[in-house]
Amino acid sequence: MTTQAKRNDVPLYIKVHEHDNVAIIVNAGGLKEGAGFSCGLELIEFIPQGHKVALRDLEQDQPIIRYGETIGYAKTVIKKGSWVKESLISMPTPPELDQLPLAGQTIEPFPPLEGYTFEGYRNQDGTVGIKNVLGITTSVQCVTGVLDYAVKKIKQELLPKYPNVHDVVALNHNYGCGVAIQAPDAVIPIRTIQNIATHPNFGGEVMVVGLGCEKLQPDRLADQDDILSLQDQQGFTAMVATIIEMAEERLERLNKRERETFPASELVVGLQCGGSDAFSGVTANPAIGYAADLLVRAGATVMFSEVTEVRDAVHLLTPRAVNEEVGRSLIKEMKWYDHYLQKGEADRSANPSPGNKKGGLANVVEKSLGSVAKSGTSPIAGVVPPGEKATQKGLLFAATPASDFVCGTLQLAAGMHLQVFATGRGTPYGLAMAPVVKVSTRNALLEQWNDLIDINAGTIATGEATIEEVGWELFHFILDVASGRKQTWADRWGISNELSLFNPAPIT
Repeated sequence: MTTQAKRNDVPLYIKVHEHDNVAIIVNAGGLKEGAGFSCGLELIEFIPQGHKVALRDLEQDQPIIRYGETIGYAKTVIKKGSWVKESLISMPTPPELDQLPLAGQTIEPFPPLEGYTFEGYRNQDGTVGIKNVLGITTSVQCVTGVLDYAVKKIKQELLPKYPNVHDVVALNHNYGCGVAIQAPDAVIPIRTIQNIATHPNFGGEVMVVGLGCEKLQPDRLADQDDILSLQDQQGFTAMVATIIEMAEERLERLNKRERETFPASELVVGLQCGGSDAFSGVTANPAIGYAADLLVRAGATVMFSEVTEVRDAVHLLTPRAVNEEVGRSLIKEMKWYDHYLQKGEADRSANPSPGNKKGGLANVVEKSLGSVAKSGTSPIAGVVPPGEKATQKGLLFAATPASDFVCGTLQLAAGMHLQVFATGRGTPYGLAMAPVVKVSTRNALLEQWNDLIDINAGTIATGEATIEEVGWELFHFILDVASGRKQTWADRWGISNELSLFNPAPIT
């Protein structure tokens, strides 16, 4: 990666690969016509921050190269020093899935990282949690109003009596009835709810509130002793009282738990990006990728996701599969999602979002090439289908949609303790069940949202820090958050999003 200068008062651009014929503007506010760089390049028009400048004259139909890869073709002649806008770029075809190498890329193993630990909570099933939370699962959306009322009372009246319990969380969702419960794809939301109900941050204390007549019967989620059906209660006050009584039994047990020291290999970390911009692939995501490699070297489980933001860069991933079986599993998830989009008469142009484009991302190809940087350089050890639980160590691809909320929900179902979330445009997204570490791609975002951003990778763009330095900072911050020594801003403010299930099956 080349930064054309390292001072903030001179024009800056970033060229990622030696073969790139475009670069992105670093300066906040963009650069005016006539701005010159030490290499001799001069802008012939205004270009906003994060948007692409042509480093040489580009002929019509000539490939536009960023990250050393073709992100599109010039629709017309594009002059050196001009703004390479989205409207000037036609998308290339996606990689042909049946022609991809399945494995075999030689990856020199890094030495293992030993001696790194965190302070967590031991669960009876052998898993480890990093929070001590009472989770109350719903089996159907009908009961959420009653449960929310009860949880509010529990937090006000009971939780102060149990100082070792961090929170009480209502696991609300929009599933459970009015759905084709026997449809093949219904397995995805059902197993998602099942796995979230037994998340390691809940300490093995399961509690389900159902209605009684729903299609997703509560006994598919928990044992009978852990279930409350509202239709069996004598009115609203009895419903609330029984929920509180069941909750207090579990709070008493959770309150006795204390943190113990565990090796970093017990951690399960999810990676995601949202509100992405053109800096995501050169600052935050590579730093996250470096931290991911450190976690893998320490024996941890690391999951990257977002099928639509991997699909156009999948040719860079299948060679990293540890064997052909993993490579085939990766391709299987890409094909499933291709078919899913086709059924909905959607295509890859539905991504990126308007905000992504405003931040300089021209199309999903450019976005994908930056997105996969989160995966670092480790071999891909396995693939986790949507809603399933991760069962192995190393770097995994957890197949999810790119939607922040749906991806987060599915990563929780996979057993994620903590999520690392890169953002360039900014989002207050958070999860009640697991800490979300926000990593900004630009200095300007940290300055704007200094009480929402946890780690700033914008210093990489200005040459004030290296990818490796920010990666190590993030690695240590993850261990501190997992141990309860530090708190993410989202947790400090208590802000979080509702669960958002991925349900590709019909609604009746």
